[in-house]
Amino acid sequence: MPYAFFEGNIVPFGDAKVSIGTHALQYGTGAFAGVRGYLDQDGETINIFRLREHAARLLRSAKLLRMNLPYDAEAICQVLTDLTQRNEPTGDVYFRPFVYKSSVQLTPRLQGIDDEFAVYMMPMGDYLDTNRGQKVIVSSWTRISDNAIPSRGKITGAYINSSFAKDEAEEKGADEAIMLTADGKVAEGSGCNLFIVRDGVLITPPITGDVLEGITRRSLLKVAEDLGMPTEQRTIDRSELYIVDEAFFCGTGVQIARIDTIDGRPIGTIGDAPISAQLSEVFFNTVRGRSETYRDWITPVSIPVQAGVK
Repeated sequence: MPYAFFEGNIVPFGDAKVSIGTHALQYGTGAFAGVRGYLDQDGETINIFRLREHAARLLRSAKLLRMNLPYDAEAICQVLTDLTQRNEPTGDVYFRPFVYKSSVQLTPRLQGIDDEFAVYMMPMGDYLDTNRGQKVIVSSWTRISDNAIPSRGKITGAYINSSFAKDEAEEKGADEAIMLTADGKVAEGSGCNLFIVRDGVLITPPITGDVLEGITRRSLLKVAEDLGMPTEQRTIDRSELYIVDEAFFCGTGVQIARIDTIDGRPIGTIGDAPISAQLSEVFFNTVRGRSETYRDWITPVSIPVQAGVK
């Protein structure tokens, strides 16, 4: 989209440039958030999903990288709100706020280096096709340990691990990959959390299992609790994936994406996934402004009437 937030100001996107010697570009010393904004049913509002939670997690990631930034969560939220109004989107959008080590230095360290915050946004529909089930493989690439690179933060350099898994999946004709920990337990997708369903119980790996502390993940656990669904956060074996009744990915990008096959094995009855369908209905009713139940999860931003689609 035409405008970005860069070095403290909203500027034309093409003016938001860094040096090829930037520390974060050399060493992956940055962290990001993925935030979605959905066009409300009124056609005049962009509903940003769980903006405050995304801002807070980004600051926690910055803390892991020993960053000193002149922004608190409220200020970050205001930047995204202002940028939305400036860009006047006509449909669903994706925001990429990120923090990074901005000095031109060659030493791989965290202290004594300048820090910056920037945001850009783009139109975005489905990352994975939510109208069909996903074809998934278990990756040969091991999920990186939290003791190597913190899993609970979206550290930029760590995403080479995700890239290897995603690349392998696509090379094998699959949509996505499931990664295992070094102990052989189920972790998550290449860039998304994972849920399974067994005998009516909604199950997901614990946040101590080398997974991202996903905001969509946490939201769905809350929805399930409110609907009276039993939930568990526990370790999952690889073999358990092959006998579940349902499985799905969740996250800002993938939203809620049903899995039909894992390693060529059908999951439950393909196309019949009532729990993931129920959670998906609640999610999309929330982000489209069709429900008041979780109204506090969205930050509405007014856009010019001519920008939206009535």
